[in-house]
Formats: sequence, C-alpha cells, structure tokens
Amino acid sequence: MADAITSSTRAIIVETPTNPLMRLTDLGAAADIAKKAGALLIVDNTFAPPVFQRPFEHGADIVYHSSTKYLNGHSDMVGGIVIVRDDGLAERIQFILNAAGAVPGPMDAWLVLRGTKTLHLRMAAHDTNGRKVSAWLADRLGAERVFYPGLRTHPQHELACRQMTGFGGMVSVDVGTRASADKIVTALRVFTLAESLGGVESLVCHPATMTHASVPAERRAAIGIGDGLVRFSVGVEDTADLLADLETAFKGI
Repeated sequence: MADAITSSTRAIIVETPTNPLMRLTDLGAAADIAKKAGALLIVDNTFAPPVFQRPFEHGADIVYHSSTKYLNGHSDMVGGIVIVRDDGLAERIQFILNAAGAVPGPMDAWLVLRGTKTLHLRMAAHDTNGRKVSAWLADRLGAERVFYPGLRTHPQHELACRQMTGFGGMVSVDVGTRASADKIVTALRVFTLAESLGGVESLVCHPATMTHASVPAERRAAIGIGDGLVRFSVGVEDTADLLADLETAFKGI
C-alpha cells in the first residue's frame, strides 16, 4: 500500500473483509500509512458492522456501509451510510449531499434505524452459524478451499482476532468447477440464490456470473475469483437446517 502512495494521493480506501475472498487489511497499518501521506483513510465496513469491527478505533477517518445489508438486516430497503468524527468532514459531506440530492427517503431511514435495534442480536446469530457452516465446509472440502477469517487456518486469522470481535456470516468456498457450483446453488433450498447479503435469510451467490460478472475474466482469475467460487451469506435460521441443506446440495461434490 505504501508503495502506491504518490504526491496526489488524497485518500486510501479499503474494504475489510473483502467481497468475496474475505481478505483483510490491517487497519492500524493502513491508518499509519495514510497519516504519513496526509491522506484520509476510508473504510468500507459492510461485511463486519460495528458490532464486530470499529475502524475509528484503528485510525480511520471515514467509515461507510451499505445499509442495505447488515445494518438493515431484513432485505427490504436500499441505501448507504457514511460516518465521520470530524466536524469539518461532516460539513463537506453534507454539502455534497445537498448538491447531489443523494439522500434516503424517510421510510428507508426508519427501516435502517429499526434494524439497528436488533443488530447485536442478529450478528451473534450470523457469527454462530457462519462459524459452523465454515467448519462444515472445511471438513468436507479442505480448509484451504474455504474463505472465512474465523477459521484458524485462514492466513489472516491472527489479524482478524486483533481487529475484529466476531467474524460474521460471510463465507466463500472454492468448489472447483462451474459445473459443481451450478449443481450446489440449484440444489439448495434453505439458502436462496441472490446477490445481496446481510439479511436474516441465508443466501448463496455465484460471484463470477453475478456480483463480479462485469469484471473481465482474466482479471477475475488474477484476483482469485474462479468459476468454482461460491459465496454464502449465512443467515439466522436454525443451524441444523442450514447444515442439512448443505449436506443435500453437496452430495457428490
């Protein structure tokens, strides 16, 4: 990251964990680099909402979320939220909001506020189910094919433990081929095939043909998003039901 800084750098933007490979950025190190460069550190905290990760405590200047996801938690609105601690930044962002008109409607805002009332309860359930689903997948296919920072085998597990207090419900797995991925996503019944994430219901997504379909194939391959990658947004349903659904869908895989 430090090697990419130039004299024109004004901000560093990071997503951690990343979608869909669950790679982490060391927020403290990123904040140090940004500070030395006189730049802002902006963190996309959508995958690890403030119940589990608080970037301000690690030096971030701006934190944003897709409020559609975990903050709302019920898949019934679309929006985003930007949080700052500095009054000057707040004034600049407010000016842009007024000028661009990119503001949520009152009902959307109310739905997010409603969701935050149960955020801590929902995230605990997502985390419990995410750990169990990732462990099941690791046992079935091998830990090296499962992307979840809560697994001790994740290459950045130690970092995750330092800057996160929970790991959530986002789990990705490499099942090898497009044919295997297609078989799994069509056989699942409790998990619904959909691009979104972070709601109380469990969803499954095939990034190469859905969320990342617009990324050129060679670029997807270079960053590790192969045709066999499947992403789960593990919901809050009964754990046994989720594992039984996986057991059925993964037969023969």
